[in-house]
Amino acid sequence: MVNPSTDDALRDVLQQYWGYEDFRPLQREAMRAVMAGRDSVVVLPTGGGKSLCFQAPAVAMEGMALVVSPLIALMKDQVDTLRNCGVPAAYLNSTLSADERREVTQQVQAGELKLLYVAPERLLLDGTLTLLANANVSLAAIDEAHCISSWGHDFRPEYRGLARLKEVFPKIGVHAYTATATPEVRDDIAGQLGLADAERLVGSFDRPNLTYRVRPASGKLGQIVELTKRHPGESGIVYAISRKEVEKTAAALVELGVKAAPYHAGLDDTRRQRTQEDFLNDRTEVIVATVAFGMGIDKPDVRFVIHAGMPKSLEAYQQESGRAGRDGLPAECLLLYSRGDAMTWKRIIESPGEAEASPESVEAALRALDGVSGYASGVTCRHAALVEHFGQSLEEANCGACDVCLGELDLVDDPLILAQKIVSCVARLEQRFGADYTCKVLAGSGEERILAAGHDGLSTYGLLKQNKSSDIRGWVEQLVGQGYLTKAGEYGVLHITQPGLALLKGEGEPKLLKAAGRSRGSSAGGGSRRDAESWEGVDRTLFETLRALRSEIAAEISKPAYIVFGDASLRDMARRRPSTLEAFSTVSGVGQKKLREYGDAFLDAIRGYCSESGVAMDLEDDAPRAAASRPARSASTSPRTASLAAFPLFREGLSIEEVASKLDRARSTTLGYLSDFLKQEAVTDPTPWVERAVASQIEDAIEEVGLVGLKPIHEQLGGEVDYDAIRIVATCVANRERA
Repeated sequence: MVNPSTDDALRDVLQQYWGYEDFRPLQREAMRAVMAGRDSVVVLPTGGGKSLCFQAPAVAMEGMALVVSPLIALMKDQVDTLRNCGVPAAYLNSTLSADERREVTQQVQAGELKLLYVAPERLLLDGTLTLLANANVSLAAIDEAHCISSWGHDFRPEYRGLARLKEVFPKIGVHAYTATATPEVRDDIAGQLGLADAERLVGSFDRPNLTYRVRPASGKLGQIVELTKRHPGESGIVYAISRKEVEKTAAALVELGVKAAPYHAGLDDTRRQRTQEDFLNDRTEVIVATVAFGMGIDKPDVRFVIHAGMPKSLEAYQQESGRAGRDGLPAECLLLYSRGDAMTWKRIIESPGEAEASPESVEAALRALDGVSGYASGVTCRHAALVEHFGQSLEEANCGACDVCLGELDLVDDPLILAQKIVSCVARLEQRFGADYTCKVLAGSGEERILAAGHDGLSTYGLLKQNKSSDIRGWVEQLVGQGYLTKAGEYGVLHITQPGLALLKGEGEPKLLKAAGRSRGSSAGGGSRRDAESWEGVDRTLFETLRALRSEIAAEISKPAYIVFGDASLRDMARRRPSTLEAFSTVSGVGQKKLREYGDAFLDAIRGYCSESGVAMDLEDDAPRAAASRPARSASTSPRTASLAAFPLFREGLSIEEVASKLDRARSTTLGYLSDFLKQEAVTDPTPWVERAVASQIEDAIEEVGLVGLKPIHEQLGGEVDYDAIRIVATCVANRERA
């Protein structure tokens, strides 16, 4: 039985150092295992708070936690973040000078650290083991633990040596953490580390704040540019399979005015390091990279991830796309696929460079590739497809955050007839050509090679010329994914399967999707309704003001902006607009150290803006705060749901104070409800809430200066009328003008 004081101690640590009030899903259980000294294997999605599972207990426990991390950039990033929260932490790696290594060694020996980050290869050096043998090591945490499994998507041989941890530190708990691990990989992690009796905790693999979209690659650069334009000034990652495509795409984006940079193994270490730092510090907005990029990046405010080619597995896709929205705010993930992607990966998997891989590993990699093809050509909810791959299920029938559930794709009419036309064309071409050529024949292309081959004389030539080429390509891939066609050879030549032959006889029920018309809702590919919900109540102008202040402070301390405060914290500030340090301390993500160091500067900015703009301060947050409130899957409502209960009371003419009393809400919150009511009901008479004489004065002032903002009206009235009354009357006057 767990001692309740353990949970209380952990909550105190979360609040004091990180500014969080409670645990995220499964964090409590994971932290309890650490505190009890029991080994554990923990699988939580990217952005699910894995690091806190060992960081918070490390602070609460006596001694120093040993953290094994695979990449230098990841170590530095996490240590910087910890130090900024007031947690003494350090790392040992090859980037440190002799003096710096000596300083860290002295800190370990003096017991001054709560966490020490070490790479696996350095950990097993005799010198490191000797140092740690004389330290009070409280726990061992292995980050990115899937690297130990040859069944995983990012196997690293040096991780295999970590099996010695139980031998070297027999009296402490060893804890493995990863974001992506199938049941097979989880078993392998436990087996390789010798964690026979480990606590196994597997969180939901769903990332409800991410909106997933899949499109056939058609004018790929244009598709990439379209998404980046929806996120001006925001961070994004574009993944490509080859270095050549990385360079080409990055150069094209730069030409279009996007602050983009390439990242791949062909660049020297100095340039790669500079590119990472520019991205972390917002000097570069978009990184175009091969899949190697990002594992060492803990940037929480990445707002979009684009795969300009298929990933090699759904595990890889889950992790790479999961680099978006780690702060819990909405983000977009777009997967562009083409016939050549699978063949490129197949060549890589079977290449001589992979000769050391066992036949079983190669076979597993090819199966994983088939899984991605099935996902890309699938016709079901993207969220459901991903979590089902990891052995889970999605409760909601409609996720509200993917192209399928958002209605951006339509089921075509008469899919059997359409499928028969496509399969028939493959047959007429004698199963000798790939998807690209077949699609062009179906579209009635006048390309010379088609005419020279006489294929313009086929009965299937031009059968689908009224359709978009991207739709035709999508249908071919969907038929491959559903098993009616298959691809063979280096060039992906299409062949008809037995189910495909049955289609030609009218047997089978294919499901084919196409992009919906751009006039429908979000079919153009905008953000989901969750994006709108996340901005509810946020003063966007104040948010941008706070972003600018954050950037100034970050530049002064030479740290990435998100280490000062994340976007989620800034939105909370711009939503609630605290006026005192006490109120500011309740903002999500504000711990004691950040309160001391940044509180006054941000409060000054908030007070100044609210005074200048006549905006109310100290608004209540109707939603309960927690460390990890997951974005709810609920429909967006306008006005905000919480205010609807007040509408009947305002219709009765009750005063602000009376409504506040009946609903047990603060006056400031009730004023927000009244604002919603006035706008929604187009109310033109303010006198139920503002004395008639005062309302008349305000209307006269508006007549003089116009509806150009509250401050000019306030000044016209000699500063003697409060902003709340001005806001109510101004809203009613605006409603009259619109009537």
